[in-house]
Amino acid sequence: MDPLSALRDFTTRGELDKIVRVNGEFRFGDEFSFPCSVETAYRSTKGNRYTLETLVYYINNHQLKHTEYFQNTFSLGIPSVTLPDRKPILLFLQGHLASTDSIEYTVPNPNPLLRHPSPNPFDSNSIESVPLPVAPKLDFISMIRDIEKPLKDREALLECKNRDFYGVLVAATKREDERQRMESGQRKDGLVAKNRLMGADERGLGFGDELGYDSTPKPKMHLKGSKVGEGVPIILVPSAFQTLITIYNVKEFLEDGIYIPTDVKVKQMNGTRPDCVTVQKKLSRDRVVTAYEVRDKPSSLKPEDWDRVVAVFVLGKEWQFKEWPFKDHVEIFNKITGFFMRFEDDSLESAKNVKQWNVKIISISKNKRHQDRAAALEVWDRLEEFVRSRSHS
Repeated sequence: MDPLSALRDFTTRGELDKIVRVNGEFRFGDEFSFPCSVETAYRSTKGNRYTLETLVYYINNHQLKHTEYFQNTFSLGIPSVTLPDRKPILLFLQGHLASTDSIEYTVPNPNPLLRHPSPNPFDSNSIESVPLPVAPKLDFISMIRDIEKPLKDREALLECKNRDFYGVLVAATKREDERQRMESGQRKDGLVAKNRLMGADERGLGFGDELGYDSTPKPKMHLKGSKVGEGVPIILVPSAFQTLITIYNVKEFLEDGIYIPTDVKVKQMNGTRPDCVTVQKKLSRDRVVTAYEVRDKPSSLKPEDWDRVVAVFVLGKEWQFKEWPFKDHVEIFNKITGFFMRFEDDSLESAKNVKQWNVKIISISKNKRHQDRAAALEVWDRLEEFVRSRSHS
């Protein structure tokens, strides 16, 4: 009988206590003796055959949790049964399984040390001696891997659950703001009041020094024609909350390229309503930066201030232009460039009136904030092109 069959026989008979280790062998009562390190017919999932010592220790300690069992075998220097093999081996040895695919009787029985009755009554313990095989080397790495449990895979790490990268965005934005402040600090304090239009260099107005403005005094130009009046250009926005761009959120949109809903900004500002907001184009690395005043009360403008109005964000309603110093929409949008902001999935009915005006329609997403920068740059490109055309007219 081979070692595996003998162990199964003694297990099903409930006679495991009769299997005794004596030196380098296991004695199965008075019936059989096998070397402890002899390989059995049971092949592990890793391909090697389990030794008799491994199976005897396992069947006597199968009630232990795998972690505790593995630690015990490791300390004793006994190869352990892998986790996937534990249940099939237990069922086979206890007689619940007749056989498994892991059992391969391809090697003849290893000539167990059969105990024969000795003709000499005083030599009843004499046995046939056979050479003992060399104990196999222990693969400690495989033993450790047997109890490893994968906690995360590559896809689980990419899901980034319970992780918020908003702090990274805030830190990056803060660094960009600091860089912009350092650059603006290198210009003169009077840049906002004395800035020149983007096309000033094309008109032959040279810059007096490397700070970016012409130190030669220029006469004021309060022209009633089509040119821009001297001073800071003005952008008008609606005072109504039902429009996307208001005095509250225009600075973040035009300077940072980020759309923040008006109600959110009102809460952040504790309801404080600014009378005027100054914005600059920070989305490019232009050496000379033009500043613009943003206002939402056209009635507060003086007659000469209207020469400085270069752009307006329209609400799409006729009453927005009530009491403006222009006779009709044609004159308004010949002297002032217009913008209409809308969500890209809004119905076209909201832009019904706007389509009849000379107004640039800018669409943004309700959720994809990374697309706001492109929309803001579209506004700046249209605005700067319009200002240059007025400067040369």
